[in-house]
Amino acid sequence: MHAPPITGVAVASRVILVGQAPGVREPALQRPFAWTAGKTLFRWFEESCGVSEEVFREKIYIAAVCRCFPGKAASGGGDRVPDKREIARCSDWLRCEFEILRPQLVLPVGRLAISQFLPGVGKLVEIIGRKVSIEFAGVACDVVPLPHPSGASTWHRSDPGKRLTSEALQLVAEHPAFAAAVA
Repeated sequence: MHAPPITGVAVASRVILVGQAPGVREPALQRPFAWTAGKTLFRWFEESCGVSEEVFREKIYIAAVCRCFPGKAASGGGDRVPDKREIARCSDWLRCEFEILRPQLVLPVGRLAISQFLPGVGKLVEIIGRKVSIEFAGVACDVVPLPHPSGASTWHRSDPGKRLTSEALQLVAEHPAFAAAVA
């Protein structure tokens, strides 16, 4: 993992968005989802929920499974997925954030983040577009998983991924915690 750790703005929100880890450009810009994936992610929230990137960043807490850039994948295509030891070393941060914020709605973005809250889920088609009630770190909350908005992924650009992503975003827009957070 490559320092520095990247975190979102400290926001007392009942909604938390959880990504995988910062990308290569986030350290220079000092904020999560600051590059290509972020452009897509915030476009989704603007178009589906009527919330701009600026408002989203001010009102929704943004965290990550791992806080530092994991490096490039050995294949040269994309970022390396953090391994189990790296995830374990960062897990206390996420647990503490849950204990402090006590979120009512969790938006895990991408497979790695989704697996932290919904272990054992296989394919995205099985979980995107659904709301699941769970308990994490002693906090009861709803989880609405989202696919990763990476430019390398085509899953969210064609059906069924496109339709399921739209359904997930509708669940987010209708959730009372999200509506209260962005009001």
